[in-house]
Amino acid sequence: MIIHKIKVAHQDERGTISDILQQVVVDCVTLITITKGSIRGNHYHKDSIQYSYILSGEVIAYTQLPNQKVEKRVLKSGDMLESPIMERHSLHGVDDNSVLLILTKGPRGGGQYEEDTFRVSQLHENFES
Repeated sequence: MIIHKIKVAHQDERGTISDILQQVVVDCVTLITITKGSIRGNHYHKDSIQYSYILSGEVIAYTQLPNQKVEKRVLKSGDMLESPIMERHSLHGVDDNSVLLILTKGPRGGGQYEEDTFRVSQLHENFES
């Protein structure tokens, strides 16, 4: 599991600037919400890298690379989960309305959404198959 703690790059009396991604080509930008108790994901991508930036709220991320154990982390506003190719991932809503910005490198947007999405059983601490 790759977690990036996004830091403020510049701050002055007008506010702050934070660079979420630097020198990464992005093919799709998606805004999603996750309600408390809901699950997003439970899939992996063969050709796409997905970055899930938490704008607000809190989610629990479960990830699993092939032949590895499931990892679990709590993500809060300002955290970004990087899901590399072949990593199974799911996001579980903790707050009433978490908002995430999903930045994807690869065939993931619009009509191509399902072309590189491979569903798996629900991820949790004991998932290994």
